[in-house]
Amino acid sequence: MQEYLVEVICDTSFLIHLATRRIKNIDNIDVEIGQVTFVVPQVVQNELSELIKNPQKNQTALITRDFIKNFKIISISGNFADKELIDYVKKNRTIIGTMDKELKKQIKEYGGSIMSFSNDKIVLES
Repeated sequence: MQEYLVEVICDTSFLIHLATRRIKNIDNIDVEIGQVTFVVPQVVQNELSELIKNPQKNQTALITRDFIKNFKIISISGNFADKELIDYVKKNRTIIGTMDKELKKQIKEYGGSIMSFSNDKIVLES
């Protein structure tokens, strides 16, 4: 049986949640969903850099940036992460990790899948 790696493209809200909460099922996610790799679009990394400048969000953003330092960065760039992710989903049916309700709705409209959190567990919505 060939294991294939599922790349989950994460938005800022998803990464912050991943970095700052204890995720209950993170250790057996590969059993529930398959071998998952979280990847970070360049545009999301830029958003985190902006958040670091914000005194209220600085600590969370720094923790998140440190948490993702070994994650693969993919070249989805632009000024607005949600728009770039939607454009990407239109071309490549993929899984997006997000907490954003509006973004989830749009991703589903274009045939993408959603990875999100529910009660501090990672869930796959389709």
